[in-house]
Parts: sequence; C-alpha cells; structure tokens
Amino acid sequence: MLNIVIIDDDEVSTFVTEQYIRRCLSVPFKIHKFSSAVGASQQIANLNPNYLFLDLMMPQMTGWDFLEEIKEAGLTSEVYILSGSLDISDVEKASNNRMVKKFLPKLSVKESILDIFRN
Repeated sequence: MLNIVIIDDDEVSTFVTEQYIRRCLSVPFKIHKFSSAVGASQQIANLNPNYLFLDLMMPQMTGWDFLEEIKEAGLTSEVYILSGSLDISDVEKASNNRMVKKFLPKLSVKESILDIFRN
C-alpha cells in the first residue's frame, strides 16, 4: 500500500491534489492530509510516506523549515514541492535540495500528478 502525505494549509488546493491522485492510482493507497507542517513533522517518521506533497508558504512553519526539521529522519519519500509561488529562488532552492524530487506549480498540478503516477 502506498502512503501519500499532503501538507498544505489551503483546503481547496489539498482537495484538488487529492482528487487528481485518486484518479491516477489503481493500486491501494492511503492519503494523510495535514494543514500544518508542525503537526505533520510530529508524525512523518511514523508514516514514512512513499510520496510527500509539500506547500512552502504556511503559517507557523514553512515547507523549507519542515524539510530542515525532518532532514535527519531518514525518510525515503519522494518529496514534491507544491507551491503557488513561482519565485525563481524557490524553484532553484528546490532543485538544489537533495530531499526534493521536483518543484510543482499549483497551476499545473493536474499534469504534474499525471506525470508522477504514470511511471
């Protein structure tokens, strides 16, 4: 069974991402949703997700802070930054972060999710 984690404080974005994932997968999976990176950081090691979709701009703890906090957890997750920001510095930071597989703009989430789960 695939474990998938979505960490995003935007309920609409989380709903849309979840729906695209559900449409793409034909294998058993469970989606764990968190509206706060703080809450997710306390449970992520136990979940050890196969896929982690992470928003960058959230109150209390940003996506970057979350990645820094879990760096030593030894996760083998494919981490995807899912962000409404198209700030080039965020895109570059994601591409230079060894934990991040890819930066996904929220505007193209449908195509991005299809690409991820098509393989």
